[in-house]
Amino acid sequence: MPEIGEVARIVSFLRRHLAGKTISSVKAQDDNIIYGKVGTTAAEFQKAITGKKVVDARQQGKYFWIVMSSPPHPVLHFGMSGWMKFSNDDSSYYKPTKEEESTWPPKYWKFILQTKEEPKDQVAFVDARRLGRIRLLDCAADAIRQNTPLKENGPDPVIDKDILTEEWLVQKMRSKKVPVKALLLDQANISGVGNWVGDEVLYHAKIHPEQYSNTLTDAQLSQLHTSLIHICTIAVETLADSTKFPEEWLMRYRWGKGKKDQNKLPNGEKIVFIKVGGRTSAVVPSVQKKTGPVAGDVKVEDNGEGSGADEGGNVTGEEHREAKPNSAKKGAASKKPEATDLKAEENGEALGAGEYDNGGISDEPEKENLKSAKKGRSAKKRKAADNEGGGDDMEKKSTPKKAKGAKKAEEKESMAGRRRSGRTSAKG
Repeated sequence: MPEIGEVARIVSFLRRHLAGKTISSVKAQDDNIIYGKVGTTAAEFQKAITGKKVVDARQQGKYFWIVMSSPPHPVLHFGMSGWMKFSNDDSSYYKPTKEEESTWPPKYWKFILQTKEEPKDQVAFVDARRLGRIRLLDCAADAIRQNTPLKENGPDPVIDKDILTEEWLVQKMRSKKVPVKALLLDQANISGVGNWVGDEVLYHAKIHPEQYSNTLTDAQLSQLHTSLIHICTIAVETLADSTKFPEEWLMRYRWGKGKKDQNKLPNGEKIVFIKVGGRTSAVVPSVQKKTGPVAGDVKVEDNGEGSGADEGGNVTGEEHREAKPNSAKKGAASKKPEATDLKAEENGEALGAGEYDNGGISDEPEKENLKSAKKGRSAKKRKAADNEGGGDDMEKKSTPKKAKGAKKAEEKESMAGRRRSGRTSAKG
């Protein structure tokens, strides 16, 4: 999923290709989820943007917006697999495993902006999984962060260093009793931290992701603050280009999950994968030791063999499914789809989707795993049904035999009675 660095990359591209230019035309495909879930339509978006000049592009964490010459301004969120593509430039931040076709318009586009000035550029918002969001905010550009949904999100580690101080972080961590990684991923606390950034921050801070946030020492919290600001700043400055990340970063070596002898650092230290807050976390146990109470025991996979992990290290099978209390299951089941969707949007999280992905990456492996899981469940149901059915059949087959035997016995008894009656009559 696009996180703080990846969003900074797109903001940079928007400034390069759109800032100072007029939008001559807009194509928008209606989508009752991407637009509709946040009270907008494709037609409203098209009308609001056409003919206006782009002044700037800005971001807060995983949200970004295009500043227009007059309100309303489009505010966007990529969700799990959204991205922006440019007709005259390559905005991808890593080489996809499968070569993409260079066609235009790109697949899964939701809107395409055409510039008036030369060189004429086209910019497309794409989203295969439809977890992204496209809003229009009718307010002054400088007031966007004081409006929903930005105001409900926490400070950005890069642009809000004056707010996200060490003292602020200590108070936030001590005020909650949750796994430290879960707290970092909650966008209501801190904007922009996703799965890989959270793992990188905790690795550098030498903190286990499951340890409760309110059990960390002053020294640990001080290091956590330093690591958080440092990792996010570099991610933004390099525009999420992993080839420019420092050699010691976990990000360079975590993608060997599921490949033999590859899930380790250059010094030989192992990288293991656990589930924390429903997300797969890369951990180096020799560095990230538990120094206090943790959320609970989790299943650890040392080598990831046969795990069915995707490129981002997410488990696509059921190997890491955690047992949860009945009360938790009831609570999860009672959530309405709309609330779940909103939480997924605001936190930039969603179940069963790849974390390091863009609109051009296929989710076929995930579909195949889903099909396999369904087949497995269907096979179990058939087997159980066969077992139950087998018992019924045996009973049905045995019942006629018993009835037939009883009938024969009755016939013999009746015949014997008639014979006895005949003999009695003869004597008389």
